[in-house]
Order: sequence, then C-alpha cells, then structure tokens
Amino acid sequence: MDVEKCLQVLKGGGTILYPTDTIWGIGCDATNAEAVKKIYELKKRSDEKSLIVLVSNEKEILRYVMQPDPGVFDYLKTVRKPTTVIYERAIGLADNLVEKDGSIAIRICKDKFCKHLINRFRKPIVSTSANISGHPFSQNFSDIPAEIKRNVDYVVLYRQNDNTVAEPSALIRWEKGKPIVLRP
Repeated sequence: MDVEKCLQVLKGGGTILYPTDTIWGIGCDATNAEAVKKIYELKKRSDEKSLIVLVSNEKEILRYVMQPDPGVFDYLKTVRKPTTVIYERAIGLADNLVEKDGSIAIRICKDKFCKHLINRFRKPIVSTSANISGHPFSQNFSDIPAEIKRNVDYVVLYRQNDNTVAEPSALIRWEKGKPIVLRP
C-alpha cells in the first residue's frame, strides 16, 4: 500500500516523507523541478544548497552522471556505512537540484523499501533530511517536526514505530580517483 501511494504522489509531482537506509527523508521526483521547489519551500531552505538523490543501483548513476570514474564503484563496495558521493557533470535531473558547478550528490540506497520504490518509479528520488533547514536532523520518525509531517503529500507508514537512532550517510567527493571525505 505504501509503495503504491508513494508512486501515485511522486508521479503527480508531490512530496513524500519516507524511511531510507539512513534517516527519514523528504522525497520527490528528482527529475521534476516543481516538485524539488516544493521541498526547498517546505524545509525553508535556500535553493543554493543542493539535495541528495537516491538511486537503486550503479547503472542508474550512469544515466544521471556523465562519465563517472568506475573506481568509485569499487570504493563503494568497501564501505560499510551508507555513503553519498558528489559526482561531477550531472545530467537528466531537475536543474534546481544540480549545483552551479554541475555536480550532484547521489547515494545508491540499500534499504529494501527504498530500492523497491525507486525500481517501481523508474527514476531517482530526492532524499533530504526531514527537518527545517538549520535545525538538527530527526533521528527517528517521532522526532520529525509536525510541520513537516503535515505539509508533505504522503507520509509512509512503514517503520514509523522503529525508534532506532539513525544517522546521516557519509559524504564524499570523488576527485582524481580518490575519495575526499566531507562527512565521515
């Protein structure tokens, strides 16, 4: 039921609140600029700050990044913590999602629910922390501000009662064949 409702909302340009392989996220169609704009407004966040995109596998990165270094995929197989990579030369994504320098932050999501949703949607999904910009990220569903819960188009039911303390992903920039760690 959750996946079907999410698909309906995402296809209609709406926003969802959903659990990921890290923290709860606010998401939308990463190729729809109007949907991305809604997230910036909801979070009261400047569109100068980019958002993360989730994909379900390596092949999807090849669709949205021009000529990524294949070494990054080998590196990702060695890390244990979910890791978001900033790639150069994004393509095919909403313009207001891509940094001015053309880069984009993408994570290959390992969470079963997210992978299934992304595979069914057949497009990448935005994932940004479920908080108002400048406030701490929510460590589980119960920490998410009521304002966020009220103003998304759909709140996923799955894992709402899971009180496991979650952490954001590691963040790296891939440069000259090596990871530059921005957030461990």
